[in-house]
Parts: sequence; structure tokens; C-alpha cells
Amino acid sequence: MRIQLPIVSVNNDSHHGGRAALTCRFRCGDACFHEVPNTTTNPYVGDVIADALSRRTVMRAAAVVTAATAVGASATVAAPKASAAESAAATAATSTRHASRGARGLRFEPVAPNTADTVTIPDGYAQNVVIRWGEPILRGAPAFDPENQTADSQSKQFGYNNDFLALLPLPGEHNRQILVANHEYTDEVLMFRGYDAANPTKQQVEVAWAAHGLTAVVVEGDRRSGKLTPVPRHPLNRRVTATSEFKVTGPAAGSDLLKTSADPTGTKVLGTLNNCSGGVTPWGTTLHGEENFNQYFANATRATDKRYGLGTGATERKWERFDKRFDVAQEPNEPHRFGFVVELDPYDPTAKPRKRTALGRFKHEGATVRLTDDGRPVVYSGDDERFDYFYKFIGSKRMKKGSSRAVREHNLSLLDEGTLYVAKLTGDSPAIEIDGSGKLPADGEFDGSGEWIPLATATAKGAVSHVEGMTADEVFVFTRLAGDKVGATKMDRPEDIEPNPHTGKVYVALTNNSNRGVGANAKADEANPRNANKHGQILELTERWNRADSKKFAWTLFLVAGDPSDPATYFAGFPKDDVSPISCPDNVAFDSYGNLWISTDGNALGNHDGLFGVATRGDRRGELKQFLTMPNGAETCGPVIQDRRVLVAVQHPGEIDGATAEKPLSAWPDGAGKINRPAVVAVWRKDGCDIGV
Repeated sequence: MRIQLPIVSVNNDSHHGGRAALTCRFRCGDACFHEVPNTTTNPYVGDVIADALSRRTVMRAAAVVTAATAVGASATVAAPKASAAESAAATAATSTRHASRGARGLRFEPVAPNTADTVTIPDGYAQNVVIRWGEPILRGAPAFDPENQTADSQSKQFGYNNDFLALLPLPGEHNRQILVANHEYTDEVLMFRGYDAANPTKQQVEVAWAAHGLTAVVVEGDRRSGKLTPVPRHPLNRRVTATSEFKVTGPAAGSDLLKTSADPTGTKVLGTLNNCSGGVTPWGTTLHGEENFNQYFANATRATDKRYGLGTGATERKWERFDKRFDVAQEPNEPHRFGFVVELDPYDPTAKPRKRTALGRFKHEGATVRLTDDGRPVVYSGDDERFDYFYKFIGSKRMKKGSSRAVREHNLSLLDEGTLYVAKLTGDSPAIEIDGSGKLPADGEFDGSGEWIPLATATAKGAVSHVEGMTADEVFVFTRLAGDKVGATKMDRPEDIEPNPHTGKVYVALTNNSNRGVGANAKADEANPRNANKHGQILELTERWNRADSKKFAWTLFLVAGDPSDPATYFAGFPKDDVSPISCPDNVAFDSYGNLWISTDGNALGNHDGLFGVATRGDRRGELKQFLTMPNGAETCGPVIQDRRVLVAVQHPGEIDGATAEKPLSAWPDGAGKINRPAVVAVWRKDGCDIGV
């Protein structure tokens, strides 16, 4: 039977999909409450989508409708209340049915939607907290003391608000791996007792700088379970913060647009900010997307600043009081040095991280890589803003195999040369069939076609713009404006984008857009089929001939999220009475069977965020099952799916309106009355077998 949603009372603001206002303040600078940065008149997705629908889908949809009709009467008539014994028996039967069948890798009992203040996992599974904010990882780091944090101690400890996670192999060290984590943002209200938002202290600001950035830490697995523990003081352990030095590479390096009084060369930057999701490259490095960097910069007035969401007054954190580089009036080019993809070499703790300007500057949710048939990198990245775009970079240099120093240096140059593209979806679907309710069109599926529009090409000899009226430097620094000029397709918050390693199909998480169809905003269309869309959807993109370097693609909506009892939802044609409710898809990953795993951010159904697995092919395609849920106020990030272990980042636990460091509104992870600490959690089967088999 369909997993029922509990009845809960929750004050969800549609502008941020159920997310607390406290989160909006500190994570993105209340971006959803500001004017939409994209004010161009480009066509919205549904204004240009084709009626290019698959006939096989019509048949499948008809079968689904028939099945739904068969259960519809019983679903809409109140059933007699079952006794406690009957309910227990039904629950046990359902649990056995869910755990014993399903796609390989997804054979577990789904976790019911809930509001429990814990990480809830399936029966038969166990978990441990791998590492928390403030745990020492470098030599000389003190034990965590929230009452006496300093910038020096924090720079040697695990950072705050872990988001993207990667686990990389560590040859020669049995049962050990390198864990790499992003630290997206700080929430000073929850970090510091007695915090005065109007007058932060210099020490608090410097601790926050040190709590941003990246961590690389070696972790060791327990031989008898999936438990992971950090290895303090390992020589590969590393912290990168908001004051670490970065190398700027690619076509915009040295541009006048990147030069500041502190860096007249335009080739080195201090720090990385608001790193959200990321990716792992085939050559063994990690990529990290700088997302809501706009919120850290004060006193911006230019049109280009407005297009990137920079504010005209003081910032939330008041960093501009302590370092002039955060004051655009004093350092107008400093914000141009953020909003890139960062590449980190976890195997060389002495190497400077690099900001890859060839991948463009926007609010990168992350960056994921696949290779062309001849070994060139292709990088997908979404711009996480209402009505903004998603992009693809096709490299021109081939990856080399091997581990020599020369090979590694060659591969570390792969993301500096190639062409940057933006997506444009085309077609002519009858507008009358898209009524804003989410009802499927007559041919049974939301889908269409599209093309990649070139923006600029970078070579070893220089860069060339493909956008009329813009130089190459301008394209790579003001990439949003380049997308505007070529008429890219506006989307509903494109977040994580992941290619399926088994099929090559690419999945785009579109988290939500409650402004759809509200007031003068564009109404529902085929790729965004609901007005006031609070729950989001996932788009499945198939490159022509399944070639990563193709310039054209087909697309379909794989999932339209929400409560399965809502007619406005869609699960790739799978019967909706047998799937978990899901809202606000954010980060995605794949397991070794090709199943898509989805973490959520801002569940607008009144329940806590969670992690879900869904089959992408076969007769169970679209069967979605919830694997875990988060504690109070937390967002599901990460995730890493291994055969015998699942890792998630529990971000901003207790981040609920009214919460403070003195009065936490969650007891996770260390018990009642303790300060909330973002952390990484590992989950495994108690019997030692693979996840979901």
C-alpha cells in the first residue's frame, strides 16, 4: 500500500519550500524573498517545449491509469478503523513485502515520513556519527570547546555545515579512505552563545571564516561493520578555509575583471565561500561548487551585481566591517572572484586549490564529470536560482591514465580548455494541455528536446566568445548574462546534476519554485507542470546518440515530486500507491546498480527531509523508497552510496526559527541541552551484507 503521510501541523512558507527563515538568512541571504535576479524576457520552458511524446509511454501511462482506477474507489472511501493487532499485522506484511522485493539495491523496508528528532533508518540497519563540527583533525588542534572557539583552533578542526561528501580510495592503507567535505555556510546564532547579529565580534567573524571551506580527512572502516571513524593527524588531513590561498586558472585568470588591490595579477584569491555540492573526477580530484556567494558582499550597486543577487546594503554577517574585500564599494572586483568551481587534489595537501574559470561563474550547486568516448571531460552544473539555467562544459584535452607526476599535472589542466554551453529546451507542446495542475498531457508524459548553445571557447592560446556583444572574459565572469543573451531556458532552481554511470542518462534535480504562476510570473509549462510548485521535479536528459559531447538532447520529467495521492505527482509511470512521498529534491547520486538516490532540502509536506532511492530502469522504474530521515531542522546532504555503506551529511540540525545556541530546538547529535553540531553519518546493514539486496 502507499506509505501514508502523518497528519502534522507545520507553518510552511511557500517561498522557501518549508525551510525555516533562520536557514534562509544564513544559507542564501534570504534569496527567495528578494526580487528574482533574472529579469530577462527569454522564453520560459513551457513556452517552447515540443509535443514530442513517446508512444510507448502512452501505453504505459494507460496501464498506470487503469491500475490507479482499480484502487481509486477504496482510496477515496473512509475505511473502518483497524484494531491495533490488525494494524501491526498489516505493517509487518507491508514491511516484509517492501524489503523482499524491489530493484536490486533498493530492497529495504521504506522509512515512514516522520518528524522524529533523530536519523531514522530502516529495520536491520545501524549507524554512527563519523565526524562532527569542531572535531580535531590536524596536529595541534584542541578538543572542541564551543565556549572558547578561536580561528586558529577552528582552522584545525572539522568545519561547519557539511554538505557535499566524497569518499576516495587510499591505496596502501587497508580499510582507509579519504573523506572530503564541503562546509557551505555558518549559522552564528547557533554557533555562539550571546551572539549579537547587529554587532558580531572580530573573533566570531574569524571563527566563521575558518569554519567555511573544505575538509579532507582520512577515515577508517571497522572490519566487522560499516562504521567509520576519523584518523586524526594523518598527513593527508587538510582544512581549506575562507582565508586559504587559491590559484585562479583558465581563460579569466589575469583578467582585469578579477584584479583587486590585494591581487593586481587577478590570479590568486583568498578563500572559497558557500560550497554546496560537488563531484569526483575520473582523475582522482574533487570539484566544489561555490553557490550563494552573493550574500557575503555589501554595498553593491551595479546591474551585474544585481543579476547575481548582491545586496545594496550591509550583509547579515557584517564581514565587511573586518575586511574591506567584502565591501563592493571598496573592492568592486572581489565578488567576481567567487561563484566558480573549485578543484582540490586530496592526495596532495600542499597543492593550492584551483578556481576553474572555464566552467563559468554563477551559483554552482555542484559539478559532475563524465568522459567522452575519446577521453575528454564533460562537466554538468546547475545554477541554483529561480528561473536560471543549467550548463555543460566540454573539454578539448584528453585525460591520461597513470599516476606519475607528469600525468597528474596534465590531468589537472583538463578543466582549463574547452567550450562552455548553456541548455535551451525547444518544442511546441499544446499549451491547453498544461493547466498548472500537474495533469499529464494526452500522450502520457512530460518530455521534449533541447540543444546546448555555445557561450565561449578557451584554448591554450586564448579564448573566443560566441555571444554577440560580450568578450570571452565577460562570458566567463558574467556567465548568467551570457545565458540571457543567447536565450537559454529558464528553469526552476537547477541543483545537482548527475550522469548515470550505467546508462549515460543525465538527471537534473529541480528543487522547487513557488513563484511559478504567481502574479506576473510565468505559469506552468511542460517541464514545470504545476503552478506554485513547492515540491519540485527531476528531469532526465538523454544526449543524442548517448554521446557526452553531443550538442542536442531529449528530455523527460522522470519524477514530479509530492504526496503520491496528489494527482499532480508522477513517478516515471510507476503505480503511485507503492512509492514514498518526496518533496524538494536537491542532491543526487547513483549506486552500483544504477539506482538514483535523492536527498531533499525543505520538505514542504510537513515532514523532515530524507534520503530516497529510486530505480531508473527495468519494470520497477520509478519505484521510490525512503531510506532515512533527518533530525529537527536538518537538511539531507552528501550523499555517498557504496555497496555496504551509505554516507549522508546532516546539515544545520536544529536550525529552526527561534533556536539559539542557548536554547537549541534539537537534541541531535549529543543530547538535550547540548549545542547542535552538523555531522556526517554512516549507515550499514547489521548483517554485513550489501545495502538493499
